[in-house]
Amino acid sequence: MRSRPKLTILLLVLMAAMGLLSACGDSGPTDPRETVFAFFGAMEKNDQAALAHLLDLVELMKNTQTDYSLNSNEPRVFTNPVDILQDLTGTGLTKTRWFSMQRIVNRTEINGESATVEVSFVDKTSSTQYLTKFGLHIVDGKWKIYSFKVS
Repeated sequence: MRSRPKLTILLLVLMAAMGLLSACGDSGPTDPRETVFAFFGAMEKNDQAALAHLLDLVELMKNTQTDYSLNSNEPRVFTNPVDILQDLTGTGLTKTRWFSMQRIVNRTEINGESATVEVSFVDKTSSTQYLTKFGLHIVDGKWKIYSFKVS
């Protein structure tokens, strides 16, 4: 009979530990806008591992028609995820261009499991603003960026 209270206490402790572990787990941003903020933060830190979790790299590689780094008439085609991650970190062309401007994360539109987040890039020297919409969709329960130019 004495083992029954010990078993009950052990089960309660185990359930509490499981609750704490699930609360500490990375459930990902619940808002597409948070994903965009996390994306720019990962770019700033040159954190390619974090970027890989925030981006749908397979979908980004499918973009062969436009260059998402702003003001380029010739699209750069990325044939592997590493090229995209290098472009968005360090001295990559896109990181260099985007971080030379002020970045403003604007309005979000959610439509089911897809969303757009308006992002403005402002070139202070020429007083030029570039407005784009990042496309996001839910992959494995998390918002991921699949496009930097959604029409």
